[in-house]
Formats: sequence, structure tokens, C-alpha cells
Amino acid sequence: MAAAMARGWAAGDGGPEAMLFADAGSGRAERLASELGGEARATVAELAADCDLVVLAVKPGSLGSAGRGLGDAPAVMSILGATPLARLREVFPESPLIRALPNVAVEVRRGVVCYAPPSKTPQALAEAATGLLARLGLAVEVEERLLDVAMAVMSCSPAYVALIAEALADAGVREGLDARLAQRLVTETLAGTAELLRDRDTLSVRRAVASPGGSTAAGLAALERGAARAAFADAVRASLERMRG
Repeated sequence: MAAAMARGWAAGDGGPEAMLFADAGSGRAERLASELGGEARATVAELAADCDLVVLAVKPGSLGSAGRGLGDAPAVMSILGATPLARLREVFPESPLIRALPNVAVEVRRGVVCYAPPSKTPQALAEAATGLLARLGLAVEVEERLLDVAMAVMSCSPAYVALIAEALADAGVREGLDARLAQRLVTETLAGTAELLRDRDTLSVRRAVASPGGSTAAGLAALERGAARAAFADAVRASLERMRG
């Protein structure tokens, strides 16, 4: 996810003045720095010494070791799921903190980023950080108690939408469409539908397509029989249960 954010910032104006990268030995930092024109650092301690804001993107279980490496980081933006500001404050007692959760579409600057109200963060820094997030798409302040719910809805859902696209394209292929054509038709349909939903509610879009007794109505009925709505509700609950341990 941090790589997606970095690619989004590198893709247009208004991103960070420079980007530095460090990892735990995977080599991804060096590759990403080469791809985006940034610089890699051998350790997170070196990175923290050379930057104004650290975007922390590790597994929650690695927070303690990352915190020991970063020490008194100048400021930390955490994108860790299920890791509240109170827990971050235990690891970074002196650093200004921002907690944000992006989805992967930040890579193309069409993402959604939810962030908690900054904790003990100077106003100028908070405004600069949230301004950077806004360059990646829609940046929305959300009460921290609801951040994990927001993550289950918007950060996990690109995978669900990709599954829908795959299922629809596969169904078209089974009925005779070329695979590339089926994928293109579905992708552009999803993009266009998303634009419609910016201005129209979901019910009006369904009604515009599904005339009574028509083919779309038959398809919607099949989805209801297959409990599609309940399956997505189950997916959100399952994600939240995993986050909450």
C-alpha cells in the first residue's frame, strides 16, 4: 500500500519534495526508489534521520520493532490497520502522529483515504499531511472509532470489485466472448457506473437499467437468490473480525 501511495505521488504535481524508502531486507525499497526516482536507505533509522514525515507501512505485529528502529521520528503517518492512535502513541510517545487508511487506487490518484483527526500534531504539519493525502484521491476525516469499519468498506473493496469483474468477464467468455473483449467491456462498464453513482443513488441506477420483467430484472433476481447482498455483508464482517483479532 505504501508503494501505491508513492506511485500516486510520483504520478503528478503536488507530491512530496522527495521520497526515501527503507524496508526490512526485502529489496523492495531499492527497486521502488529506482522506479520512482527516489532514494533508498539501508535502515529505517537512516530514513527517519533524513525525512520530515515517515509513512509507516508494516504489519501490526512488527510495530514494536519498527518503532525501535525509527526512534524519535520527526512525524509518523501510520497506515496500519487495527492499530489505534493510543497504541501508536505507546511506541512513538514524542512524535506527531497521523493515522490514515488508503485503498490501492491511490496508485492512479483515484483512491479513497480515510484519516483520523490528527493527534497532538501541529496544525501546519496536519494540513500539509492531509494535503498530500488529497493528491491521491478523496481524503476524508473519519472518527477514529470508525476507521476500521471504513477500511473494511473502502480499503478491502477493490479486491471485491475485482472479483466481480472477473466473474462477469468469465461468464461472458463461457457464453462465447473473447476474453480480452469481455474484460474490457466489464472494466469500462464498472468505470462508467462509478461515474453515474457520483450523481445518482444506487436505486435510481438499478431502476434505469432493470425494466420490469426484463433481462436485467431476471439477473438481479438471480443475484438475490444467490444471496449476493448477504455475501458482501459477510465479507465486511469477516474483515472486521480479522482486524479485531
